[in-house]
Order: sequence, then C-alpha cells, then structure tokens
Amino acid sequence: MTVTSGGVSDQALWRAPRLMRPVDAEVSVPGSKSLTNRYLVLAALADGPCLIRRPLHSRDSALMVGALRALGAVIEEVPGDGGFGPDLRVTPLQAGAGTPADRAVDCGLAGTVMRFVPPLAGLVTGTTGFDGDPHARRRPMGSIIAALRGLGVAVDDAGSGALPFSIEGDGRVRGGRLVIDASASSQFVSALLLAGARFTDGLHLEHVGKPVPSLDHVRMTVSVLRSLGVAVDDSVPDHWRVSPGAIAAFDVAVEPDLSNAGPFLAAALVTGGTVRVRNWPDGTTQVGDAWRRILPLMGARTSLEDGVLTVTGGPSISGGTFADTSELAPTVAALCALADTPSTLTGIAHLRGHETDRLAALVAEINALGGDAEETADGLVIRPAPLHGGVFRTYDDHRMATAGAIIGLAVDGVEVENIGTTAKTLPEFPALWATVTGTGTSTGTGTGTGTGTGTGTRTGTSTADRA
Repeated sequence: MTVTSGGVSDQALWRAPRLMRPVDAEVSVPGSKSLTNRYLVLAALADGPCLIRRPLHSRDSALMVGALRALGAVIEEVPGDGGFGPDLRVTPLQAGAGTPADRAVDCGLAGTVMRFVPPLAGLVTGTTGFDGDPHARRRPMGSIIAALRGLGVAVDDAGSGALPFSIEGDGRVRGGRLVIDASASSQFVSALLLAGARFTDGLHLEHVGKPVPSLDHVRMTVSVLRSLGVAVDDSVPDHWRVSPGAIAAFDVAVEPDLSNAGPFLAAALVTGGTVRVRNWPDGTTQVGDAWRRILPLMGARTSLEDGVLTVTGGPSISGGTFADTSELAPTVAALCALADTPSTLTGIAHLRGHETDRLAALVAEINALGGDAEETADGLVIRPAPLHGGVFRTYDDHRMATAGAIIGLAVDGVEVENIGTTAKTLPEFPALWATVTGTGTSTGTGTGTGTGTGTGTRTGTSTADRA
C-alpha cells in the first residue's frame, strides 16, 4: 500500500504484527554499528593490515567502507564464520598518500561518517568533498568544521557550518591543544580522538559548553584506542590527551549491537513473554547494556547467564523516570506509550539533532495514535492513554521505525512508514521481527524459524534461532 497525502511519503506501509500471546524467542543480533565504524576508521590509520570479524553489514557501515576507500584504504570482504556475512580485511592509508584529484564521500545519514572521516581527509593529499542525504545537511557539523580549521586543515563550507563541504588535505595535521564545544554530539569528541594519535603533535582536546551528551560513546572510543596501544589520558573531566604514535594492527571480533537488541527485548514486555539474546558480553562500553538496568524498572525480570540475556515481561508495563537513555530513547518511549503510569525521559535534548528531531517525531507519532506525549526542554513526558491504529511515520529514522513496530505489538492497525529505513543499522529487522513474533518464517542472514498467527489468547510461542 502507498499513500501520497496526509504528510506521509509515498513509500510502502508495513503493517506491524499485533500479538495477543506472549512471545518466547531466542535471537542473535549482528555486530555493533558503533564498534564496527570505530574499528574501520582505526584500521585505516593502523600500522599494518587489520581483520575485523563479525562486523555489521548495514547502510551505515557500507557508507563508512565507501568513505575510507575513497581516501585510499583497501577494504576486502573475506569469508567469515559468524553467520552475519563476510569479515573485512583492511589495508590502511599510507601517510600523506592521495592525489590532487577530487574525491567524494557520501555520508548518507551516518553521523559516524560525516564526523569521523573528515579528520582523516586532512591526512591525505588532495580535495575531498563531503555530502549526504537531504536531512544530513541539517545535522550539526559546526564543531567538527571549526575543530579542523583550528588544527590547520583547510575547510570550505561556504559559511554554512554544515554539509556539503570540502577539505583540502596536505598529508599531515599538526594537532596539539584544541578547544571545542561538543554539547551537540559526543561524536565530535570521538572523531578527533580516533585520529589524534596520527596528528604530528598528538591531541589535547578540551570541551567547553554544556555537558557532552552520550559520554558512554566517548568512553567506548577511549577503550578501543587503549586496546590498540594508543595512550589516552582522560583523568581530567572534559579533557582528553592522545599521545602521538602508532595504532597497532589488529584482529578483532565485533560485539553484537546491544542497542539493536532493544526492540526484541521490548517485545517481551509488551506481550508478557520471554526473549533471550545470545552473545551478550559480560563487560562492554556499549550504551545498550543499559537495558539490564532500564527494563527491570519497567516491570521485567532480567538475567545474564553464559552469555545469554533473558528478559521476561510482567503483567503490565510500568512508567517512571528514565535519564540519559541516549539512542535507546525511542524504544523506551514506545514502551512508555504502552505503560500504565506516567513517564519522564530526561537528558536527551541532543536527540533533536539526530537522523531527525527524534523528540518532536516521537511526540507527533505517539499522539497521532491517540497517545499523550509532550516535549520538555531536555526530553519527553508520556502519560497513559488508549491508543488506536494508524500510520506511524518514520522520517527516514531507523529507530522511529522500530518504535512503531513495538507499539504495533499491542495496538491493532499500526502501519509503519518505510520499514526499510532499518537498513541503516539492522537490514535484517523485518525478517527477525517476523521470526521473533512468530508471524512469519525467515532465514535472514543466519537461520531462523517462526510460527504462530499473532491472534487469539496469550498462549503459544514463537522462536528465532540465529547462529
């Protein structure tokens, strides 16, 4: 079905499965997008060839591969054993390599590409142009553009402080002390830290301004750098010192994406069932590990044993106050829209600058289905209200799409616009959702089975088993 009026794009609508029974499913999710793209950048800067095992294969990671190839890295697909596609062998950029010929980088809507790659463009010679999807031109970029200029890199953005822009690299970046305002995105900090060891004088980065959001992602960057032999001092708040030196060649397996596990875990709460996620790490820097803290506050039981996280929903979903949920916020908000008590989400004002203005989008779509949600200065308030079916718009935002799918589990007639936008970080989502909910049979990129009709009483099970 397609629609062309009422503010909905002329893209096919996906009818979200409605369940009247508890799910009982086991699932494995592909690799972390955040880790995959960090490892790709560091492999391009390493002192020798690298192997990235079980990487995420999605639009965002494909855009990163394309960007690094444009700069001169050689990235080859080699057979993998993780069940989620090939591994990646990376031959790094050569110091000062490149040609005067213009090259172009397509950022799509990937924040990691538009922010992590520009510092690398200063380390090769020649002009590199950066652009992306239409909405990418509205994402905050001023801090990274100003930072590059502060490091002596020539940037032409026609005064916009946004995409499109071009960088004229001369093969070296001097580095040293740099002061930036990273209050719009933690990716500004990570972008500079990732390349800092390759700057001539290293990097002493200082943040000034409102607090950096999503500091878990900065901690992830620091942890990955240290694991590869890069000296990083973050002992002083809002200061990061990266010593100049080599980035050791590596062979690493990427953790599963714990943020992308969220919608499947949410299905356990919505249906009062059980979902098990395989290969959950005992220790991780991923923000998605917060599901172990958040979901019990909403009435779930959780346990982590032998690498399997098990979540079982209760008789209802409890609202509450949830702080600093970062990229998990759309999934949390979808659960709050189904909760029987009010909820407040705080510390997520920066989501206004993501793939879309996620706060405005969540309020608009929850309320369009009969909900009661409103924006605050730094988050959302969501109150219980009876929901009804309708179109759930996604604004080309993958996490909006999965939020609509979650609500559809409990509400008849929810149709999600452009479910294909989930390909940004989880191309297998529709197939996995079908197997986990038991509303279809699909093998995706691994193996899976699903049975059930999604109607009737709260009995029966569905299973999904992906290697």
